[in-house]
Amino acid sequence: MPAPVTVIIPVLNEEERIAAAVGSAIAADAAEVLVVDGGSTDRTARYATAAGGKVLLGREMRSRQMNDGARAAANPFLIFLHADTLLPPGAAAAVHGALIHGIVFGGFRIRFAEGGWQLRMAAAMVNARTAITRAPWGDQAQFIARDTLLAAGGFREIPLMEDYELAARMRRAGRTRVLPMRVTTSGRRFLKKGLLRTAAINWSIVWKYRHGAEPEELARKYRG
Repeated sequence: MPAPVTVIIPVLNEEERIAAAVGSAIAADAAEVLVVDGGSTDRTARYATAAGGKVLLGREMRSRQMNDGARAAANPFLIFLHADTLLPPGAAAAVHGALIHGIVFGGFRIRFAEGGWQLRMAAAMVNARTAITRAPWGDQAQFIARDTLLAAGGFREIPLMEDYELAARMRRAGRTRVLPMRVTTSGRRFLKKGLLRTAAINWSIVWKYRHGAEPEELARKYRG
């Protein structure tokens, strides 16, 4: 029996990846897979529906799409999944179990779909960080109860760092957990820019955000 979990996938022109993401959520026994489209001009919506997802036309910007999905979700527990990330089997039941036993927020350990020592090192760094901080970021499939998220005001609607901001806020709110199961995500950014450069960019953006930099400026630098 599916767990009472809605998997929310914010998308924009992800026709090459969305079917696999939706399929992984269904295989993880989620009761609902909600694909929130921010204005795709390709076949993302068609492929999402064909794979078994429900498509919601949302607003531009991932943080807004995730908030729209949370409000539309039919279930009390939520997983936010990137379109290039796959959930492991049993993920929905594991999230349900964590959230009904006092955890307010969490995510998963990570591995990269592509091989190579650089990506194994990158995954080890991410997993070590979240083991210490218990504040998983967006590519780790963040999960939370719907009522908890909405009562806290949802994701901050900014073009970057919304996942970091929510993780930090929820860590202050109560018990958080990184589940030992692993999501599989794309390492394309690490492969394109290199391990050290990508890590340096990521931590530079975190440092600047924490010291008051505008998210809009950080988003331009990150995506540039």
